Amino acid sequence: MDDLATLAETLAASPGLTGKRDIAAAVSGLGLGGGDAVPVGDDCAAIPSPAGGWQLLACEGMIEEFVAAMPWFAGWSAVMVNLSDVAAMGGRPVAVVNALWAEGEEAAVPVLQGMADAAAAYGVPIVGGHTNLRARAGQLAVAVLGQADHLLTSFDARPGDALVMAVDLGGRWHDPHPFWDAATKADPARLRRTLALLPEVAAGGAAHAAKDISQGGVIGTAAMLCECSGVGLTIDLDAVPAPPGADPARWLTAFPSYGYLFATAPERVPDLLRLFAAEDIAAAAIGRFDDTGVVALGRDGARAPVIDLAGGLIGCAPAEGVPSHA
Repeated sequence: MDDLATLAETLAASPGLTGKRDIAAAVSGLGLGGGDAVPVGDDCAAIPSPAGGWQLLACEGMIEEFVAAMPWFAGWSAVMVNLSDVAAMGGRPVAVVNALWAEGEEAAVPVLQGMADAAAAYGVPIVGGHTNLRARAGQLAVAVLGQADHLLTSFDARPGDALVMAVDLGGRWHDPHPFWDAATKADPARLRRTLALLPEVAAGGAAHAAKDISQGGVIGTAAMLCECSGVGLTIDLDAVPAPPGADPARWLTAFPSYGYLFATAPERVPDLLRLFAAEDIAAAAIGRFDDTGVVALGRDGARAPVIDLAGGLIGCAPAEGVPSHA
């Protein structure tokens, strides 16, 4: 129990989780939240389309130090993470735009090349954006437009649902950053096939809620999903798919390139696992949602809380809020 509690405390203090509270300030300042007509707190804004289905719109900004240290990979990642966000909603990406600030043309070249390489690999066009080559520091933000016929959201996890994790373990650590790179060396055809699994999940009803494992890793993503759905969760630490020998604190806070969390009825878990196994994507049921409002780690019958969401995280809880932990 001591080791489990220590890990829980480490995760609770991790920058990837605590940094999510910055979102709450923006949500509050804009007067937005999970109860709006277009709910805020999901991987993308899901806007009902007059033609049917939903238009999806998302935007990601890259950390300044990341752009400076690994400009090509930052460009690649900026496209990749946006496409993952669209997929997490059960959608297919349509096009990408970007906003780039650089200290001259030479500094911009690797960032632009990274974006171009990712767009080519995933088969999604970059159709425009904003460029400033007279900036004092490199900055990058990328937005994506997508389309979904069937929607997966962050607002529909229910107590009693199983938590399923799907992740591509065929990668490597991209030191010194907390990135598991399972994309830049992958076959582009595989990248496209595995991304297309998410709309298949949505269309077949194998899950009803999902979220892309983003900055903040499994623990940060699970906390955001729980807050938006007004539920709690216990993650079975020993069930989490992971690279051999991975340190749990590092893995649970890593961005894994291709990784998703799903909420599904327990009887649909086998359907979900079979779908990912067909593409050699590791998938497993790793926990159970409950009504506590607390995200916790579990092992051998012991349980260690990581975060009580009654205090809020990203500020996008449903109208009735997240239950207080008794």
